[in-house]
Amino acid sequence: MDENMAGSSVIDVPTSEAMVDFGRRLAGRLRAGDVVLLHGDLGAGKTTLVQGMARGLGVEGPVQSPTFTLVGEHAGLDPTGQPLRVHHLDLYRLDDPEALETIGYDDYLHPDDGISLIEWPERAEGWLPERFLLIAIDYREGGGRAVTVTPVPANGWPSELLP
Repeated sequence: MDENMAGSSVIDVPTSEAMVDFGRRLAGRLRAGDVVLLHGDLGAGKTTLVQGMARGLGVEGPVQSPTFTLVGEHAGLDPTGQPLRVHHLDLYRLDDPEALETIGYDDYLHPDDGISLIEWPERAEGWLPERFLLIAIDYREGGGRAVTVTPVPANGWPSELLP
């Protein structure tokens, strides 16, 4: 893990299996109401990371990217064993950010009943919550990924959240 910009951590993730494992570990630190934004190129590993987080949150069954429906919802458990919803959004095919109103996007930015995991958040054109965890996934030369985890605001997250 390297320190990057203020409050950020960079994790080297060499394989898809390591990405799933990282997601599981990160999920153990999330709580109801948290929003995680996932940024990266096509094929970078956003959905793989979501699958790991979903497993870490007790979601059973397959977790696939809801590219055409925009939202997938799953029953899960928080780290204390309490039920919660895992809201998985994929905004890649979003043509018009105004369409977010029709799916109740604001509720996903303040998920009292669970955790929201949002792929392609830049498609929402700045429609972001006040508090979120930004995860940027970049290709490493020769394979693997660099995963940068940035809490926003930096002082709005417990220090033990960062890997």
